[in-house]
Amino acid sequence: MLNHCLAEQPFEACGLLSGKYGRAETLWKMANVDRSPDSFAMDSRQIQQVFHLISKRGEQLVGIYHSHPTAPPYPSMEDIAYASYTNVAYLILSLAGTQPALRCFNIRGIHAIPQRFVLF
Repeated sequence: MLNHCLAEQPFEACGLLSGKYGRAETLWKMANVDRSPDSFAMDSRQIQQVFHLISKRGEQLVGIYHSHPTAPPYPSMEDIAYASYTNVAYLILSLAGTQPALRCFNIRGIHAIPQRFVLF
């Protein structure tokens, strides 16, 4: 995830995470069709292709990630407004500081609830 986000600078990177039992096992790099340093959008056809591959692997969508090249790792109002999956983790990787910073949230309505996570 870090390498993908670094490679996409100065634009936001985005992707999906799939796995089993809430544990991410597979990372799916997605194209940011916005090509913007402060927003992202995924192509619906690419999403459908990846969802098909996730299903073939016997996995489920467990997370959605994106980077904030110049902002802290907290959801923007736009991030919250477009969050449509209530049962997945939303991970934001900030590249704004001297070290990358990763935060995880569950987004329900207008609330972004911080979540604990473990990196393996």
